[in-house]
Amino acid sequence: MSKKEKIFRPKARVPKGLRDMSAGMVRAEQRMLARIREVYERYGFDPLETSAIEYADALGKFLPDEDRPNEGVFSFQDDDEQWLSLRYDLTAPLARYVAENYDALPKPFRRYQTGPVWRNEKPGPGRYRQFTQFDADTVAAPGVAADAEMCMMGADCLEALGIPRGSYRIRANNRKVLDGLLETIGLEGEPGSATYMTVLRAIDKYDRLGRKGVELLLGPGRKDESGDFTKGAGLSPSQITAVVDYVESGVGEGTTDRNLVLDGWRKIVGDSEVGRAGIDELAEMDALFTAAGYGTDRIEFNSWIVRGLGYYTGPVFESDLLFEVKDEKGNPVRFGSVGSGGRYDGLVERFKGVKVPATGFSIGVSRLQTALELLGKLDVEDVTAPVVVLTLDAAHMAGYQAMVSELRNAGIRAELYLGGSGMKAQMKYADRRGAPIAVIEGEDERAKGEVTLKDLILGAEMSKEIEDNTAWREGQPAQVAIPRARLVEEVVAMLARHRPVKGHHG
Repeated sequence: MSKKEKIFRPKARVPKGLRDMSAGMVRAEQRMLARIREVYERYGFDPLETSAIEYADALGKFLPDEDRPNEGVFSFQDDDEQWLSLRYDLTAPLARYVAENYDALPKPFRRYQTGPVWRNEKPGPGRYRQFTQFDADTVAAPGVAADAEMCMMGADCLEALGIPRGSYRIRANNRKVLDGLLETIGLEGEPGSATYMTVLRAIDKYDRLGRKGVELLLGPGRKDESGDFTKGAGLSPSQITAVVDYVESGVGEGTTDRNLVLDGWRKIVGDSEVGRAGIDELAEMDALFTAAGYGTDRIEFNSWIVRGLGYYTGPVFESDLLFEVKDEKGNPVRFGSVGSGGRYDGLVERFKGVKVPATGFSIGVSRLQTALELLGKLDVEDVTAPVVVLTLDAAHMAGYQAMVSELRNAGIRAELYLGGSGMKAQMKYADRRGAPIAVIEGEDERAKGEVTLKDLILGAEMSKEIEDNTAWREGQPAQVAIPRARLVEEVVAMLARHRPVKGHHG
């Protein structure tokens, strides 16, 4: 007797760092995206879709010693041995698209785009390897009016999503101010160098780590709670003090005058030409904010906003949520940044060889959705579940199909039960689906030219109050027999009694 061959059965599991989204989560995200899209459209931006996969060299991320794309990006080789990568943001694909279609595009070119991006990074709570971004960018606009517009639009987006003024802040800075600071303290290395980027990322963590943590990252390095060590920038004590003093001197929260922050920064950058140019640009943005009515309760200047990516060249900004909420375990959570952006005048130049100014703003949709959910601001209005037409007799499927078609043609969400179970299981299915009504036509109803409508919402409410089975059977308050010809009319009337349907069956 031959040994029975073992059948391989793959384990059903979602890959590490990824997630599935249920119907409610998907609908909530779609409503969020619709509100953001309305704001972007109102500002005159047009939609664009780019490929989720790009040539790796277009993204510009490579390991230093290997002919293989960086571990931070998901990559694979094509059949012609060219490296391809899943996009890690929506900005690099935009730069490629603009370079490829430059002559045909109106300039400035204004586009918005939403979609998933992928990061091959260590996942954590609320941090996924696939997440949704919603970007707006203006390409070929050299003046900082384009940057100011991004900040104002970011504020409008958050308010359109129900976040009240005072519960968020758009925080802006300018990379040139930081360049001026580093120049005055004698820091060697061009912008984009390893030391420069380490300093930037240290400042970027001030909101989370405070002065002491940033000092360690600017100096020898820092070990976190898990024991992981991050190498520092190796600055001298006097350089560290100058950088952290700058960070703490320019925190503008609560300041009634953005110009007061700029006055403080002027003293710090001294005679640095690039530093003063950055402050002048911010002063110009301030005049635009003021003219449009965006005070410091919406947009402030803030010294720790530097952005960790190396491609920013001028104004940078973040949208921060200021409120604190409790997670499912009761622990306090402050979300901080849910959107960011800035000026990047060099990305298209990588392809074209000429400078093409650009600025953009990106909303982290997944993170913002989690924040809105905990704040109770997520638009989770129930979608009415479908009316379920039971199929009790296979020989009369055509009649059941006619019923469900009549309901659908009247604009009612309706579903024909397509399983193979009996009436009890079909009713259980309708209840689990959250159906407001079950339509029942058995042999007795058919003989009388009737159908039975079972009001499942009223039935669920009545069952909480009635404990006596006899009273329940005698009353049958949630079930009514109607002429078959009046099906649509009676279903419409029954649904109207329960609108809006809130939270039925979870």
